[in-house]
Amino acid sequence: MDKFSSIQARAEARKGGAKSLAALLPSVLSRAQLAKVGDDRFLSMMCKVVNQAGFNWTVIENKWPQFEAAFFKFNVKKLASLSPDEWDGYIKDTRVVRNWQKIKALRDNVDFVREEASRHGSFAKFIAGWPADDQVGLMAYLKKHGSRLGGSSAQYFLRNMGYDAFILTRDVVRVLQNAGVEVKDNPGGKAELQRVQDAFNHWHGETGLPYAHLSKIAACSSGENYPAEVIK
Repeated sequence: MDKFSSIQARAEARKGGAKSLAALLPSVLSRAQLAKVGDDRFLSMMCKVVNQAGFNWTVIENKWPQFEAAFFKFNVKKLASLSPDEWDGYIKDTRVVRNWQKIKALRDNVDFVREEASRHGSFAKFIAGWPADDQVGLMAYLKKHGSRLGGSSAQYFLRNMGYDAFILTRDVVRVLQNAGVEVKDNPGGKAELQRVQDAFNHWHGETGLPYAHLSKIAACSSGENYPAEVIK
């Protein structure tokens, strides 16, 4: 595999130097910090990434205060108490995306959050306790036990919550491929994802950098030189 130092050097050259590149790197919470995040915030982010999938992200972002109001600020206990008729009522609620599959995903994820919280003390502690060197294992768990939390939705959910997560954008995948990692353009199989994890584990061992930073630096090193706000 290529040494990550060469990938980082390319990214720094494209972004105007080490200081400019560092300013683009995402915040990563410590395990202790992550464990203190409210479960309502995890449920909120689940709902957001599910609604963003296949939809205009800016529309969802602008509408998000209405989502928060409609869903009681994602209070897990309150949402768990809703009747089937009350859930059905969201189909007519203009504050949210009136798509039953996305509404049902939130209803199902309320149960998911509650179940993990009962096992671990909180959903936050469950996420915080999962090691970053097995992100693909956590992604598989979210896909199996959550609702509509597979693929990139899981990656954005974790990154946006401050978990130390890589995101497999097209440019990041290209960097992996150029480094000799055998993956397709849209990695999805268990073996492929494990090769991705192994590559990031190798780079983490080489540099000591968080996985989220490795991912962002890789994204900055390849492809079109996007503005900072669209680089994941």
